[in-house]
Amino acid sequence: MLSRWIPAAGRQRGLLARLGSRAYSYGRVFDAAARDGELRVFVVAGEVSGDSLASRLMASLRKLSPVPVRFAGVGGELMCKEGLQSLFPMEEIAIMGLWELLPHIYNVKRKIKDTLDAAILFRPHAVVTVDSKGFSFRLLQQLKCRYNQKVDSPLHVHYVAPSFWAWKGGESRLSKLHNFVDHMLCILPFEDEICRLHGLPATYVGHPLLDDAAGLNVDSELSPDMSMRQRSGEAFSLEHGLSSDATILTMLPGSRMQEVARMLPIFFRTVQHLSHTLNDLSLVIPVAPHRDVRTYVENVVRSVPFPVVLIPGGSLEKRYGAFNASKAALCTSGTAVMELMLAKLPCVVAYQAHFLTECFIHLRKKINFISLPNILLDSPIVPEILFRACTDKNLAAKLSEVIFNDEVRQLQVGSAERMLQVLYEPIKRQGNLFAEELGDSGLSSDVYSPSTIAALTVLYTDKH
Repeated sequence: MLSRWIPAAGRQRGLLARLGSRAYSYGRVFDAAARDGELRVFVVAGEVSGDSLASRLMASLRKLSPVPVRFAGVGGELMCKEGLQSLFPMEEIAIMGLWELLPHIYNVKRKIKDTLDAAILFRPHAVVTVDSKGFSFRLLQQLKCRYNQKVDSPLHVHYVAPSFWAWKGGESRLSKLHNFVDHMLCILPFEDEICRLHGLPATYVGHPLLDDAAGLNVDSELSPDMSMRQRSGEAFSLEHGLSSDATILTMLPGSRMQEVARMLPIFFRTVQHLSHTLNDLSLVIPVAPHRDVRTYVENVVRSVPFPVVLIPGGSLEKRYGAFNASKAALCTSGTAVMELMLAKLPCVVAYQAHFLTECFIHLRKKINFISLPNILLDSPIVPEILFRACTDKNLAAKLSEVIFNDEVRQLQVGSAERMLQVLYEPIKRQGNLFAEELGDSGLSSDVYSPSTIAALTVLYTDKH
Protein backbone atom coordinates (compact mmCIF):
# COMPACT_ATOMS: atom_id res chain seq x y z
CA MET A 1 0.00 0.00 0.00
CA LEU A 2 2.65 2.52 1.00
CA SER A 3 4.58 2.08 -2.22
CA ARG A 4 1.77 3.92 -3.99
CA TRP A 5 2.81 7.01 -2.03
CA ILE A 6 6.52 6.63 -1.37
CA PRO A 7 9.27 5.68 -3.85
CA ALA A 8 11.60 2.76 -3.22
CA ALA A 9 15.02 3.51 -1.78
CA GLY A 10 16.73 2.57 -5.04
CA ARG A 11 14.77 5.17 -6.97
CA GLN A 12 15.73 7.77 -4.37
CA ARG A 13 19.42 7.03 -4.73
CA GLY A 14 19.20 7.26 -8.52
CA LEU A 15 17.43 10.59 -8.30
CA LEU A 16 19.99 11.99 -5.88
CA ALA A 17 22.85 10.88 -8.08
CA ARG A 18 21.38 12.57 -11.14
CA LEU A 19 20.78 15.80 -9.25
CA GLY A 20 24.18 15.77 -7.53
CA SER A 21 26.04 15.35 -10.81
CA ARG A 22 24.77 18.64 -12.22
CA ALA A 23 26.28 22.07 -11.61
CA TYR A 24 23.57 24.67 -11.08
CA SER A 25 24.68 28.25 -10.53
CA TYR A 26 22.01 29.81 -8.38
CA GLY A 27 21.10 29.80 -4.72
CA ARG A 28 23.03 31.71 -2.08
CA VAL A 29 24.35 28.67 -0.24
CA PHE A 30 25.18 26.76 -3.42
CA ASP A 31 27.11 29.71 -4.94
CA ALA A 32 29.06 30.40 -1.73
CA ALA A 33 30.01 26.73 -1.39
CA ALA A 34 31.11 26.53 -5.03
CA ARG A 35 33.26 29.63 -4.52
CA ASP A 36 34.95 28.23 -1.39
CA GLY A 37 35.31 24.68 -2.70
CA GLU A 38 33.39 23.20 0.23
CA LEU A 39 29.97 23.46 1.87
CA ARG A 40 30.04 24.36 5.56
CA VAL A 41 26.81 23.74 7.48
CA PHE A 42 26.40 24.47 11.17
CA VAL A 43 23.52 22.30 12.41
CA VAL A 44 21.87 22.18 15.83
CA ALA A 45 19.35 19.66 17.20
CA GLY A 46 18.30 19.25 20.82
CA GLU A 47 15.99 16.23 20.80
CA VAL A 48 15.94 12.65 19.54
CA SER A 49 13.41 13.44 16.80
CA GLY A 50 15.53 16.43 15.76
CA ASP A 51 18.64 14.25 15.70
CA SER A 52 16.91 11.91 13.26
CA LEU A 53 15.67 14.76 11.05
CA ALA A 54 19.04 16.49 11.01
CA SER A 55 20.96 13.29 10.24
CA ARG A 56 18.78 12.63 7.20
CA LEU A 57 19.22 16.22 6.04
CA MET A 58 22.99 15.92 6.46
CA ALA A 59 23.05 12.71 4.39
CA SER A 60 21.01 14.36 1.61
CA LEU A 61 23.19 17.48 1.61
CA ARG A 62 26.27 15.32 1.23
CA LYS A 63 24.70 13.47 -1.72
CA LEU A 64 23.40 16.61 -3.44
CA SER A 65 26.31 18.98 -2.89
CA PRO A 66 28.75 19.26 -5.82
CA VAL A 67 31.57 20.04 -3.34
CA PRO A 68 32.73 18.34 -0.12
CA VAL A 69 30.59 19.05 2.96
CA ARG A 70 31.75 19.83 6.50
CA PHE A 71 29.41 19.88 9.49
CA ALA A 72 29.72 21.41 12.94
CA GLY A 73 27.25 22.03 15.73
CA VAL A 74 25.24 20.13 18.33
CA GLY A 75 23.49 16.81 17.87
CA GLY A 76 23.03 13.21 18.90
CA GLU A 77 24.22 9.75 17.87
CA LEU A 78 22.65 9.74 14.40
CA MET A 79 24.15 13.13 13.48
CA CYS A 80 27.54 11.99 14.74
CA LYS A 81 27.32 9.02 12.36
CA GLU A 82 27.00 11.56 9.55
CA GLY A 83 30.26 13.22 10.53
CA LEU A 84 29.30 15.70 13.27
CA GLN A 85 31.47 16.15 16.35
CA SER A 86 28.93 17.58 18.78
CA LEU A 87 30.07 20.51 20.91
CA PHE A 88 28.37 18.94 23.93
CA PRO A 89 25.78 16.20 24.58
CA MET A 90 22.50 17.10 22.90
CA GLU A 91 20.57 16.02 26.00
CA GLU A 92 21.85 19.08 27.90
CA ILE A 93 19.40 21.28 25.99
CA ALA A 94 16.52 18.76 25.71
CA ILE A 95 14.19 20.46 28.19
CA MET A 96 10.45 20.91 27.70
CA GLY A 97 7.95 23.01 29.66
CA LEU A 98 7.99 26.38 31.39
CA TRP A 99 8.37 25.42 35.02
CA GLU A 100 10.63 22.50 34.11
CA LEU A 101 13.09 24.89 32.41
CA LEU A 102 13.72 27.15 35.43
CA PRO A 103 16.39 25.02 37.18
CA HIS A 104 18.35 24.79 33.91
CA ILE A 105 18.28 28.42 32.70
CA TYR A 106 21.89 29.25 33.59
CA ASN A 107 23.26 26.14 31.92
CA VAL A 108 21.17 26.70 28.77
CA LYS A 109 22.39 30.30 28.50
CA ARG A 110 25.97 29.09 28.77
CA LYS A 111 25.37 26.47 26.08
CA ILE A 112 23.91 29.14 23.78
CA LYS A 113 27.07 31.23 24.19
CA ASP A 114 29.34 28.22 23.55
CA THR A 115 27.35 27.32 20.43
CA LEU A 116 27.36 30.91 19.21
CA ASP A 117 31.15 31.19 19.53
CA ALA A 118 31.63 27.87 17.71
CA ALA A 119 29.33 28.94 14.87
CA ILE A 120 31.21 32.21 14.34
CA LEU A 121 34.54 30.39 14.30
CA PHE A 122 33.23 27.80 11.78
CA ARG A 123 32.18 30.46 9.23
CA PRO A 124 29.23 28.44 7.87
CA HIS A 125 27.41 29.00 4.59
CA ALA A 126 24.20 27.88 6.29
CA VAL A 127 23.04 27.54 9.88
CA VAL A 128 20.29 24.95 10.28
CA THR A 129 18.49 24.64 13.60
CA VAL A 130 16.09 21.72 14.05
CA ASP A 131 13.05 22.06 16.32
CA SER A 132 13.97 22.97 19.97
CA LYS A 133 12.68 26.47 19.31
CA GLY A 134 13.65 27.92 22.71
CA PHE A 135 17.33 27.20 22.20
CA SER A 136 17.30 27.55 18.40
CA PHE A 137 15.64 30.96 18.16
CA ARG A 138 17.84 32.51 20.85
CA LEU A 139 20.90 31.19 19.05
CA LEU A 140 19.77 32.53 15.66
CA GLN A 141 18.88 35.92 17.17
CA GLN A 142 22.30 36.31 18.74
CA LEU A 143 24.03 35.10 15.58
CA LYS A 144 22.17 37.71 13.55
CA CYS A 145 23.29 40.43 15.95
CA ARG A 146 26.89 39.19 15.87
CA TYR A 147 27.03 39.24 12.06
CA ASN A 148 25.46 42.71 12.05
CA GLN A 149 23.95 42.46 8.54
CA LYS A 150 27.21 41.50 6.81
CA VAL A 151 26.78 40.63 3.13
CA ASP A 152 28.39 37.22 3.56
CA SER A 153 26.37 36.22 6.63
CA PRO A 154 25.11 32.62 6.49
CA LEU A 155 21.61 31.58 5.52
CA HIS A 156 19.55 30.91 8.65
CA VAL A 157 17.18 27.95 8.22
CA HIS A 158 14.90 26.56 10.91
CA TYR A 159 13.60 23.02 10.38
CA VAL A 160 10.17 22.26 11.94
CA ALA A 161 7.96 25.29 12.34
CA PRO A 162 6.86 26.09 15.89
CA SER A 163 3.25 25.07 16.48
CA PHE A 164 1.95 28.63 16.05
CA TRP A 165 -1.39 27.23 14.88
CA ALA A 166 -1.99 25.65 18.29
CA TRP A 167 -1.83 28.86 20.37
CA LYS A 168 -3.90 32.00 20.66
CA GLY A 169 -2.01 34.80 18.90
CA GLY A 170 0.57 32.32 17.64
CA GLU A 171 0.33 33.32 13.98
CA SER A 172 1.02 36.99 14.75
CA ARG A 173 4.42 36.01 16.18
CA LEU A 174 5.56 34.64 12.82
CA SER A 175 6.20 38.13 11.47
CA LYS A 176 8.92 38.63 14.10
CA LEU A 177 10.78 35.46 13.15
CA HIS A 178 11.88 36.81 9.75
CA ASN A 179 14.28 39.12 11.63
CA PHE A 180 16.55 36.16 12.31
CA VAL A 181 15.11 33.20 10.31
CA ASP A 182 15.66 33.43 6.54
CA HIS A 183 13.69 30.30 5.66
CA MET A 184 11.39 27.92 7.51
CA LEU A 185 11.24 24.22 6.60
CA CYS A 186 7.73 23.01 7.49
CA ILE A 187 6.72 19.40 8.10
CA LEU A 188 2.93 19.93 8.04
CA PRO A 189 1.19 20.80 4.77
CA PHE A 190 -0.74 23.85 5.99
CA GLU A 191 2.16 25.65 7.68
CA ASP A 192 4.18 27.08 4.79
CA GLU A 193 1.35 29.18 3.35
CA ILE A 194 0.56 30.70 6.75
CA CYS A 195 4.25 31.50 7.30
CA ARG A 196 4.47 33.28 3.93
CA LEU A 197 1.30 35.26 4.62
CA HIS A 198 3.07 36.65 7.69
CA GLY A 199 6.26 37.58 5.85
CA LEU A 200 8.33 34.49 6.63
CA PRO A 201 9.67 32.54 3.60
CA ALA A 202 8.78 28.87 4.03
CA THR A 203 8.66 25.54 2.21
CA TYR A 204 6.66 22.42 3.02
CA VAL A 205 9.30 19.68 2.81
CA GLY A 206 7.20 16.79 4.07
CA HIS A 207 6.83 14.98 7.37
CA PRO A 208 9.70 12.63 8.37
CA LEU A 209 7.10 9.84 8.51
CA LEU A 210 7.34 9.76 4.70
CA ASP A 211 11.07 9.04 4.95
CA ASP A 212 10.24 6.23 7.38
CA ALA A 213 7.79 4.78 4.90
CA ALA A 214 10.41 4.87 2.15
CA GLY A 215 12.99 3.29 4.47
CA LEU A 216 10.63 0.46 5.37
CA ASN A 217 10.11 -0.23 1.64
CA VAL A 218 6.75 -1.95 2.15
CA ASP A 219 5.81 -4.28 -0.71
CA SER A 220 2.16 -3.71 -1.57
CA GLU A 221 1.93 -6.92 -3.62
CA LEU A 222 2.23 -9.28 -0.68
CA SER A 223 -1.00 -11.05 0.19
CA PRO A 224 -2.71 -9.94 3.43
CA ASP A 225 -1.80 -13.13 5.32
CA MET A 226 1.88 -12.88 4.36
CA SER A 227 2.39 -9.15 4.61
CA MET A 228 5.75 -7.67 5.42
CA ARG A 229 4.20 -6.29 8.59
CA GLN A 230 3.27 -9.74 9.83
CA ARG A 231 6.62 -11.24 8.88
CA SER A 232 8.44 -8.40 10.60
CA GLY A 233 6.41 -8.95 13.79
CA GLU A 234 6.99 -12.70 13.75
CA ALA A 235 10.73 -12.20 13.24
CA PHE A 236 10.84 -9.73 16.15
CA SER A 237 9.05 -12.13 18.51
CA LEU A 238 11.32 -15.00 17.48
CA GLU A 239 14.48 -12.90 17.93
CA HIS A 240 13.50 -11.88 21.45
CA GLY A 241 12.10 -15.22 22.58
CA LEU A 242 8.48 -14.08 22.83
CA SER A 243 5.70 -16.62 22.45
CA SER A 244 3.55 -16.46 19.33
CA ASP A 245 0.55 -16.42 21.71
CA ALA A 246 1.90 -13.58 23.84
CA THR A 247 0.07 -10.27 24.14
CA ILE A 248 2.77 -7.73 23.40
CA LEU A 249 2.34 -4.07 24.30
CA THR A 250 4.76 -1.35 23.24
CA MET A 251 5.51 1.54 25.59
CA LEU A 252 6.86 4.84 24.29
CA PRO A 253 7.36 7.07 27.34
CA GLY A 254 9.27 9.80 25.46
CA SER A 255 12.86 10.71 24.74
CA ARG A 256 13.61 13.36 27.35
CA MET A 257 14.66 12.26 30.81
CA GLN A 258 12.03 14.37 32.55
CA GLU A 259 9.09 12.93 30.58
CA VAL A 260 10.35 9.34 30.77
CA ALA A 261 10.66 9.60 34.54
CA ARG A 262 7.15 11.03 34.72
CA MET A 263 5.36 8.72 32.27
CA LEU A 264 7.00 5.28 32.53
CA PRO A 265 5.80 4.53 36.10
CA ILE A 266 2.25 5.49 35.06
CA PHE A 267 2.48 3.18 32.06
CA PHE A 268 3.61 0.27 34.22
CA ARG A 269 0.77 0.82 36.72
CA THR A 270 -1.66 1.01 33.79
CA VAL A 271 -0.57 -2.37 32.46
CA GLN A 272 -0.81 -3.95 35.90
CA HIS A 273 -4.53 -3.07 35.97
CA LEU A 274 -5.01 -5.11 32.79
CA SER A 275 -2.63 -7.98 33.47
CA HIS A 276 -5.39 -10.39 34.55
CA THR A 277 -7.21 -9.90 31.23
CA LEU A 278 -4.19 -10.33 28.92
CA ASN A 279 -2.69 -13.67 27.98
CA ASP A 280 1.07 -14.07 28.48
CA LEU A 281 1.70 -10.33 28.72
CA SER A 282 5.06 -8.99 27.49
CA LEU A 283 6.23 -5.40 27.14
CA VAL A 284 8.56 -3.75 24.63
CA ILE A 285 10.19 -0.36 25.24
CA PRO A 286 12.17 1.41 22.50
CA VAL A 287 14.74 3.31 24.58
CA ALA A 288 15.90 6.74 23.47
CA PRO A 289 19.64 7.03 22.68
CA HIS A 290 20.35 8.95 25.88
CA ARG A 291 22.66 7.51 28.53
CA ASP A 292 20.61 8.75 31.52
CA VAL A 293 17.36 7.53 29.97
CA ARG A 294 18.85 4.09 29.30
CA THR A 295 20.14 3.80 32.86
CA TYR A 296 16.82 4.91 34.33
CA VAL A 297 14.74 2.52 32.22
CA GLU A 298 17.06 -0.43 32.93
CA ASN A 299 16.76 0.20 36.67
CA VAL A 300 12.98 0.60 36.65
CA VAL A 301 12.22 -2.56 34.64
CA ARG A 302 14.00 -4.75 37.21
CA SER A 303 10.98 -4.43 39.50
CA VAL A 304 8.34 -5.02 36.82
CA PRO A 305 6.52 -8.39 37.14
CA PHE A 306 6.32 -8.94 33.36
CA PRO A 307 8.87 -9.79 30.69
CA VAL A 308 10.24 -6.53 29.27
CA VAL A 309 12.27 -6.25 26.05
CA LEU A 310 14.37 -3.11 25.66
CA ILE A 311 15.35 -2.16 22.12
CA PRO A 312 17.38 0.77 20.76
CA GLY A 313 14.90 3.52 19.89
CA GLY A 314 17.19 4.87 17.20
CA SER A 315 16.84 1.76 15.03
CA LEU A 316 14.07 2.13 12.46
CA GLU A 317 13.98 -1.62 11.75
CA LYS A 318 13.80 -2.69 15.40
CA ARG A 319 11.28 -0.01 16.31
CA TYR A 320 8.85 -0.98 13.57
CA GLY A 321 9.52 -4.66 14.23
CA ALA A 322 8.28 -4.09 17.78
CA PHE A 323 5.22 -2.21 16.50
CA ASN A 324 4.39 -5.01 14.09
CA ALA A 325 4.59 -7.62 16.85
CA SER A 326 2.44 -5.64 19.28
CA LYS A 327 -1.28 -5.64 19.99
CA ALA A 328 -1.40 -1.98 21.10
CA ALA A 329 0.77 0.83 22.44
CA LEU A 330 0.93 3.49 25.12
CA CYS A 331 2.81 6.60 24.06
CA THR A 332 3.44 10.20 24.95
CA SER A 333 2.47 12.84 22.43
CA GLY A 334 4.98 13.54 19.67
CA THR A 335 6.52 11.87 16.63
CA ALA A 336 5.85 8.38 18.04
CA VAL A 337 2.10 8.74 17.47
CA MET A 338 2.70 9.25 13.74
CA GLU A 339 4.98 6.22 13.62
CA LEU A 340 2.33 4.07 15.27
CA MET A 341 -0.20 5.23 12.69
CA LEU A 342 2.19 4.26 9.90
CA ALA A 343 2.62 0.83 11.51
CA LYS A 344 -1.19 0.59 11.91
CA LEU A 345 -0.75 -0.14 15.60
CA PRO A 346 -3.66 1.20 17.69
CA CYS A 347 -2.53 3.29 20.64
CA VAL A 348 -3.48 5.61 23.47
CA VAL A 349 -1.73 8.97 23.80
CA ALA A 350 -0.92 10.08 27.34
CA TYR A 351 0.79 13.12 28.76
CA GLN A 352 1.40 14.86 32.07
CA ALA A 353 3.13 18.16 32.84
CA HIS A 354 3.85 20.39 35.80
CA PHE A 355 0.70 22.05 37.13
CA LEU A 356 1.81 25.55 36.06
CA THR A 357 2.71 24.32 32.57
CA GLU A 358 -0.72 22.68 32.34
CA CYS A 359 -2.47 25.91 33.38
CA PHE A 360 -0.56 27.87 30.75
CA ILE A 361 -1.52 25.36 28.06
CA HIS A 362 -5.21 25.50 28.98
CA LEU A 363 -5.17 29.31 28.88
CA ARG A 364 -3.35 29.67 25.56
CA LYS A 365 -4.31 26.68 23.40
CA LYS A 366 -6.84 27.06 20.59
CA ILE A 367 -7.06 23.47 19.29
CA ASN A 368 -8.81 20.44 20.73
CA PHE A 369 -6.10 17.82 20.14
CA ILE A 370 -2.39 17.42 20.81
CA SER A 371 -1.57 14.39 18.65
CA LEU A 372 -0.82 15.08 14.98
CA PRO A 373 -3.07 12.37 13.46
CA ASN A 374 -6.05 13.96 15.20
CA ILE A 375 -4.97 17.45 14.15
CA LEU A 376 -4.33 16.51 10.52
CA LEU A 377 -7.63 14.64 10.16
CA ASP A 378 -9.54 17.01 12.48
CA SER A 379 -11.07 14.09 14.30
CA PRO A 380 -10.47 12.20 17.59
CA ILE A 381 -8.95 9.17 15.86
CA VAL A 382 -6.40 8.46 18.60
CA PRO A 383 -7.61 8.58 22.23
CA GLU A 384 -5.83 11.26 24.31
CA ILE A 385 -5.62 11.07 28.11
CA LEU A 386 -3.93 14.27 29.26
CA PHE A 387 -2.67 16.16 32.30
CA ARG A 388 -4.68 15.59 35.49
CA ALA A 389 -6.92 13.07 33.70
CA CYS A 390 -3.80 11.05 32.94
CA THR A 391 -4.04 8.47 35.71
CA ASP A 392 -3.26 4.78 35.49
CA LYS A 393 -6.95 3.86 35.98
CA ASN A 394 -8.14 6.16 33.19
CA LEU A 395 -5.39 4.92 30.91
CA ALA A 396 -6.18 1.29 31.68
CA ALA A 397 -9.85 1.79 30.78
CA LYS A 398 -9.01 3.42 27.45
CA LEU A 399 -6.24 0.94 26.63
CA SER A 400 -8.64 -1.93 27.28
CA GLU A 401 -10.98 -0.43 24.65
CA VAL A 402 -8.14 -0.15 22.15
CA ILE A 403 -7.12 -3.78 22.73
CA PHE A 404 -10.54 -5.46 22.76
CA ASN A 405 -12.92 -3.23 20.79
CA ASP A 406 -12.58 -3.97 17.07
CA GLU A 407 -14.45 -0.80 16.06
CA VAL A 408 -12.06 1.39 18.05
CA ARG A 409 -9.06 -0.43 16.58
CA GLN A 410 -10.31 -0.19 13.01
CA LEU A 411 -10.86 3.56 13.33
CA GLN A 412 -7.12 4.04 13.85
CA VAL A 413 -5.98 1.39 11.37
CA GLY A 414 -8.30 2.67 8.65
CA SER A 415 -7.13 6.28 9.07
CA ALA A 416 -3.47 5.63 8.26
CA GLU A 417 -3.95 5.81 4.50
CA ARG A 418 -5.86 9.09 4.73
CA MET A 419 -3.14 10.60 6.88
CA LEU A 420 -0.41 9.58 4.43
CA GLN A 421 -2.40 11.13 1.60
CA VAL A 422 -2.71 14.44 3.46
CA LEU A 423 1.06 14.50 4.00
CA TYR A 424 2.12 13.22 0.62
CA GLU A 425 0.13 15.09 -2.02
CA PRO A 426 1.72 18.53 -1.33
CA ILE A 427 5.27 17.12 -1.28
CA LYS A 428 4.67 15.54 -4.66
CA ARG A 429 3.85 18.98 -6.06
CA GLN A 430 6.88 20.47 -4.32
CA GLY A 431 9.15 17.83 -5.83
CA ASN A 432 7.83 18.54 -9.30
CA LEU A 433 8.44 22.26 -8.80
CA PHE A 434 12.07 21.62 -7.89
CA ALA A 435 12.52 19.40 -10.93
CA GLU A 436 11.18 22.16 -13.18
CA GLU A 437 13.23 24.92 -11.54
CA LEU A 438 16.42 22.87 -11.81
CA GLY A 439 15.85 22.42 -15.51
CA ASP A 440 15.38 18.66 -15.80
CA SER A 441 11.88 17.90 -17.04
CA GLY A 442 12.68 14.19 -16.85
CA LEU A 443 12.50 14.41 -13.07
CA SER A 444 9.09 16.09 -12.92
CA SER A 445 7.19 12.85 -12.29
CA ASP A 446 9.57 11.62 -9.55
CA VAL A 447 8.76 11.84 -5.86
CA TYR A 448 11.34 13.23 -3.47
CA SER A 449 11.75 12.31 0.15
CA PRO A 450 11.36 15.03 2.82
CA SER A 451 15.11 15.05 3.51
CA THR A 452 15.81 15.55 -0.20
CA ILE A 453 13.35 18.43 -0.48
CA ALA A 454 14.84 19.97 2.67
CA ALA A 455 18.40 19.69 1.31
CA LEU A 456 17.39 21.16 -2.06
CA THR A 457 15.73 24.07 -0.25
CA VAL A 458 18.86 24.81 1.77
CA LEU A 459 21.07 24.67 -1.32
CA TYR A 460 18.96 26.53 -3.84
CA THR A 461 16.78 28.97 -1.91
CA ASP A 462 18.17 32.49 -2.21
CA LYS A 463 18.32 34.47 1.00
CA HIS A 464 16.64 37.45 -0.62
